[in-house]
Amino acid sequence: MTGIKRGAVVLLRFPNTDLRTYKRRPALIVQADLPTGLNQKIVALITSNLTRTGPTRVAVNQASQAGQEMGLRGDSVIVLDNLATVLEREIDRVIGYCPEMDTVELALCRVFGLASGRKN
Repeated sequence: MTGIKRGAVVLLRFPNTDLRTYKRRPALIVQADLPTGLNQKIVALITSNLTRTGPTRVAVNQASQAGQEMGLRGDSVIVLDNLATVLEREIDRVIGYCPEMDTVELALCRVFGLASGRKN
C-alpha cells in the first residue's frame, strides 16, 4: 500500500513492546512525505484509553469534526510518545485524515525536545 501521506489515520497491526506480537488498531502516520525508498512508515499509536493524557498526547472526541474526519469509532488519544516504524504491508487501510496536525506537531516537538515544542 503505497502513497499513504502524513496525517492519514490507518488501521494496522501495531507492534506490542515485545516486538513479536501485535494488536490491530488505528494509528496516525507522522512520517514526513519523503521519498525514502523504504516500504515503511513511522506511526503514532491511537488508543481508546482516555486516561492516557499529557502534553505529548492529543485527545480526540469521536463526535467532533476532527473525530469524524479521522474515522474513529470512539473517543481516542493520539499517543505521540509511542511511535513505531511499521512495514507498509502491516497497514490494512486508511480510515481517515487528521485535521489536528498542528497540535500533533507541537506534541512531537515535546517528545523530541525540539525548541518549538517548549513552553516559554
